[in-house]
Amino acid sequence: MDKELLRIVIIATGLIIIMGMLTWSYLKNKKSQQEDMDFYDDQEFRKPSGKSLKIDDDGEPETAVEPIEPADHHYFDKEDAVYEPEEDDVEPPPRVAAPNIIQFSLIAKTDEGFNGTDLVNAFGIVGLEYGSLKIFERLDANRLVDFGVACMVEPGTFPDSNLDTFYCPGLVFFMQPSALDDAQAVFDDYIETIQLLAVELDGIILDHHRETLTVATIQSLRQSL
Repeated sequence: MDKELLRIVIIATGLIIIMGMLTWSYLKNKKSQQEDMDFYDDQEFRKPSGKSLKIDDDGEPETAVEPIEPADHHYFDKEDAVYEPEEDDVEPPPRVAAPNIIQFSLIAKTDEGFNGTDLVNAFGIVGLEYGSLKIFERLDANRLVDFGVACMVEPGTFPDSNLDTFYCPGLVFFMQPSALDDAQAVFDDYIETIQLLAVELDGIILDHHRETLTVATIQSLRQSL
């Protein structure tokens, strides 16, 4: 065999080998694509909305089918979340020192003030007693004074006669927490008594700063006891 014929044989053999490799590669890729399509046919893909899609033979999504039931997962709903602070997160309100004397006032809405007869009747309703110092007092089970009520006008006493001609522009209530066994309980009674008298006598309650008594002031003083 001369050199020219040998060259032709080598080239032809190379072409045959190359064609065989290309054919084998084409068949392998086709088989792989077919397996992939078979896989997609058996699978469903979920949109964020929860509806499922299937892939057709051309690789395109088919029309949406019935929604797939969502998996049993827990999703966090911030509207349902309630922040419960730890005890260390809550800053307690500042505690005020208990005053030596708690003094509130009840001022008459009318210019003439409270009439003596009306006062005695109202004091009887809330259980206040007329004492030796000529003021009205709240007495405990041992006949000891829890708090007292005086007239706003000096000398602060109430007459024991001619009550129909006596008028008082306002009342002064006072209690001494340090002298009491249960100051908070007495303070609660103290506040309730003043509020009842304000209704009976039509008066305005002022705190120890001569300002309208508020719930915040009551709570602050009670906490200090």
